[in-house]
Amino acid sequence: MSERIISAEWHTEDAPMDSLRPRFLEDYIGQDDVKHNLRVFIQAAKERQEALDHVLLYGPPGLGKTSLSMIIANELGVQIRVTSGPAIERPGDLAAILTNLQPGDVLFIDEVHRLSRAVEEVLYPAMEDFSLDILIGKGPSARSIRLDLPPFTLVGATTRAGLLSAPLRDRFGVIAHLDYYRPEQLTQIVQRTADILRVPIDADAALEIARRSRGTPRIANRLLKRVRDFAQVGQSELIDLETTRYALEKLRVDELGLDELDFKVLTTVIRQFGGGPVGLDTLAAAVSEDAVTIEDVYEPYLIQMGLLQRTPRGRVATEWAYRHLKLPMPTARAENRSSNEWGTPVTQPLLDTDAPR
Repeated sequence: MSERIISAEWHTEDAPMDSLRPRFLEDYIGQDDVKHNLRVFIQAAKERQEALDHVLLYGPPGLGKTSLSMIIANELGVQIRVTSGPAIERPGDLAAILTNLQPGDVLFIDEVHRLSRAVEEVLYPAMEDFSLDILIGKGPSARSIRLDLPPFTLVGATTRAGLLSAPLRDRFGVIAHLDYYRPEQLTQIVQRTADILRVPIDADAALEIARRSRGTPRIANRLLKRVRDFAQVGQSELIDLETTRYALEKLRVDELGLDELDFKVLTTVIRQFGGGPVGLDTLAAAVSEDAVTIEDVYEPYLIQMGLLQRTPRGRVATEWAYRHLKLPMPTARAENRSSNEWGTPVTQPLLDTDAPR
């Protein structure tokens, strides 16, 4: 699954993209409300000469949570320490990190929802009172001592905010939700990345990549790199619309950003189960994937685009799915599409594309 070119999850090939990260808020494209609020909070903290309140960034993968955490540190003029929830296995690991922080530093914990309960218990007083309780010794002779920590800012990032425990979530003073990007914002990101990579690209080509990037900057940058390869091998000095469409066709990424695996799910629902409703386990068996992968990887984007619906009876392909796949909708479905089972017909995808309507 991680090898899908349109997957928002981090790939090893994305490592060179770290150099493309914006360093300050003025360079960060999109998420205007989040940027505005952070700019105010950061400025206020600097004027008071205090550490910024702890920040929780949540939203789908690939939207720039890590970049935003580094921007926070740069705007504050402090160092940042980067780690992740799974990497902090024991309370001692967290204690070692916290005691090495300098006043005002930023500690970034990616996948913060994956912290163990034991580690969370150590983190609570550190976040609230800037202190660390350490147990020395074992048995009856064990005693607890409290170490004072320098004021710091914890920036937590998660794609599953609902999995955060309530006590941990309540200790974040700033909570920001990152949403999917609009095509015009992704176009700016593609053009900025092309400038950094010194790859000439015209506006139409940048927009075409943006439209097929599933609202995610990480995917947009990845597609740009692949289109650049096609342009280079084709001896083209400029990435134009024709080259871009040819490359994306060969990569099998269609106008809505769907790939073969997405098509497999949709066509299975339509052809094998008459458009649904079909249960999750049955659908998973039919496409040879586990139910969790279907629910967490495939479905969110298909539902967001209005191609698939979840109903009490199972998954249902929408009218837009039939039209996008250029498949005839069963007569019974067409007649009953306004019923509760069918829901409101979708005649336009949520992202702006030039697909037929």
